Amino acid sequence: MKTEKEPLVKMVNIKKKFGAVQALKGVDFQVNPDEIVGLVGDNGAGKSTLMGILSGMYTPTEGKICFQGKKVSFSSPKDARMLGIETVHQDFGLLGLINVSRNMFMGAEPVKKFGPLRFLDLAKMERETQGALEKVGIKGIEPNYIINHLSGGQRQAIKIGRAMYFKANLVILDEPYTALSVRERDKIWSLIMELKKRRVSVVYISHDIRIVYDLADRFVILDAGTKIGDFKKGEISLENLIATIREGKIVIDKER
Repeated sequence: MKTEKEPLVKMVNIKKKFGAVQALKGVDFQVNPDEIVGLVGDNGAGKSTLMGILSGMYTPTEGKICFQGKKVSFSSPKDARMLGIETVHQDFGLLGLINVSRNMFMGAEPVKKFGPLRFLDLAKMERETQGALEKVGIKGIEPNYIINHLSGGQRQAIKIGRAMYFKANLVILDEPYTALSVRERDKIWSLIMELKKRRVSVVYISHDIRIVYDLADRFVILDAGTKIGDFKKGEISLENLIATIREGKIVIDKER
């Protein structure tokens, strides 16, 4: 029987090879309910590969994944989304030449039936999109706006808004602040806090360790495909977290 202490996600002994390259070397990783986990490490640590496996982009060479207490496997990102795992990537996830409402419902479009024929219910998509944007406080964007005409911050907001609309259980944020203005960063911060308020768990990947430290409840540190640390915020300082990433080994001040 599922308990409140049971992890939302539990990944055990995850290994991944790309040809001769061993990208992940037996990583254990978990996310608890209502938790923001900062997944950190230097370039090539394996952060995006690990989350690529959790989001269905890659299949692990070895290891198992449990979601809400049940063993699962993903053959595509659609499988992960069906369980409520949404990924907000830095550079992709939206189709630039179509409008906001089409992107909001991409892969889950409502249809109208006329006898044997089926048509996209564009009116419903626009109506639902407008309501979803308003509900999460995304202003200045209309459902018919073309994605390529929007700023980076607006695109990220739409991705997070989509995750909220489809009631995601877990949102993976991969470098969501890159190339955003100060005002846009503040908006994304507010949306992340709204996710937590709605009891949605978050995995946050970023090279900006100061932002990760402010946001996250717990930090998982990878180095060259291996997990080298797992700390709650009160167990490690910002300075020691940065030093651990830099050195590739645990650095804790003696006085702590």
